[in-house]
Amino acid sequence: MTSTLDPVDQIALQRRTLNVLRIAVVPGQAAVAGVVAVVSLLGKDMLGSDRLAGLGSAAFTLGSAMIAIPLAAMMRRRGRRPALVMALTLGMLGSMVAATGGQLRWFWLFIVGMTIFGFGQAATLQARYVAADLAPPEGRATAIGAIVWIGTLGAVFGPVFTPFQKTVGTWFGLDEFIGPYLFAGLLFGLGALVYWRLLRPDPLVAIGGTDPYAERTRPLVQVRRSYGVIRASPGAMLGLVAMAASQAAMVGVMTMTPPHMKDHGHADMSAYVIAVHIFGMFGLAPWVGRFVAGVGAVRAIQAGAVVLGIGTVSAVIAGYVPAMIFIGLFLLGLGWNIGLIGGTTLLTASVPADSRVEAQGTGDLTLSLCGAAAAFGSGFVKQGAGFHILADIATGVAAGLLIFAWLTSARLQRAGAVAAA
Repeated sequence: MTSTLDPVDQIALQRRTLNVLRIAVVPGQAAVAGVVAVVSLLGKDMLGSDRLAGLGSAAFTLGSAMIAIPLAAMMRRRGRRPALVMALTLGMLGSMVAATGGQLRWFWLFIVGMTIFGFGQAATLQARYVAADLAPPEGRATAIGAIVWIGTLGAVFGPVFTPFQKTVGTWFGLDEFIGPYLFAGLLFGLGALVYWRLLRPDPLVAIGGTDPYAERTRPLVQVRRSYGVIRASPGAMLGLVAMAASQAAMVGVMTMTPPHMKDHGHADMSAYVIAVHIFGMFGLAPWVGRFVAGVGAVRAIQAGAVVLGIGTVSAVIAGYVPAMIFIGLFLLGLGWNIGLIGGTTLLTASVPADSRVEAQGTGDLTLSLCGAAAAFGSGFVKQGAGFHILADIATGVAAGLLIFAWLTSARLQRAGAVAAA
């Protein structure tokens, strides 16, 4: 990429871009978090079983994976702004379709809507890459952390306002779980409007990262190329694995926590547990960003894997104790936060500039597919073996990430690349 800006203009545009992202990310995160708080409960209510209750979460995570590569290709050709607006608008449509399917008890329509809803989640995830476009290499982790953090406002308030959203839905004669979907549609629409009106000039265009004549390759071909670029760099590969493993461990446990609490008569408390969990995911992000910048992305990923493992163990170590659920889910979110920021920073820094947007899309594709698989399988594991076994599996994933990070660190040291990582 060749920047068309002088350093002073680039700093000013980065400041403006971060301010726009702060405004747009809050409603997007609130939309996703509000739906996360009820999606498995609505699925269980519709099906009468935990076994497939995770399908709703799996569907919107799969939708996020489906749009990741086309979204990256659109950004490469036209910039961040039009792609983000398109994805959020489709997410708004998906929330309305899911609400219709849930109200009519048409499970297939609910799943279709949740899949399209995932397009909005993809846009919310992509905001962290937008934050890194104009940042200097030494400031990427801090910029990413700042945008991940601002999502705390929406991500926490989404579940906290879920009871109110349920009440509003029932005022209109709807099922109690449908209200959050209607609010999610409005919030996605608000985020799209902010990007459309305010994300000017487009940061990726300004930095010279777009190519209107970029080759229009098929998504599978683009993924193969991007994976080839990522595999060629041990740092990029660790960044990819950190994002994917953190997402899988977090989503699997989080998805089944509300049904687990409902089994013990605390369904109403689950929204507050999810709020605490999401605060762990986003609330400490500025400090996590500084931590990543200070100790390096590789060491930060190692620390994130340890926190992730402690969180999954805490969720089940004392049986069903509500206080431990709060602690475990907070640490689970914090471990995910460290893994996401560390992995995103390492992936972005470890691939060539002219392959960066495509590699970022492939990273989010992998992250989302792993999250979808975890969400889908979580209900089967909980139903067949119990919530504690599900958490134990997540602990194993965290341990695997820690081992891989240690091996990669040793490999980078042998290659003399620790400073660059």
